[in-house]
Amino acid sequence: MTDYNAIAEAYFAAWNETDAAARKALVDAAFAPGVSYRDPIMQGDGHAGIDTLIAGVHSQFPGFRFKLKGKADGFGDNIRFSWGLGPDGAEAVIEGSDFATLKDGRLSLITGFLDKVPG
Repeated sequence: MTDYNAIAEAYFAAWNETDAAARKALVDAAFAPGVSYRDPIMQGDGHAGIDTLIAGVHSQFPGFRFKLKGKADGFGDNIRFSWGLGPDGAEAVIEGSDFATLKDGRLSLITGFLDKVPG
């Protein structure tokens, strides 16, 4: 049985890691080698592309952290989850929902939606 919450938490562990060397191992663990990520404002392919996206979020929102909202849900090789991004210990400034396809238990094709963005 697939543990969808564990997959989502591995995703956020990679997105929340600020140290590039430590993040590489987390990206390798959470994302399939041919991963593709798309949302309305950014996109990235492969582990290097995902790392570049994560580094960009850290430079634009220093000190912000991603948190899982509720529980991840899924069936078969499909997963969906919602998240918040904001300063640690504070209300999320940005919120979204991601839908993904898994390959061998790792995220392979991710489509992100922004549910709440600052005005």
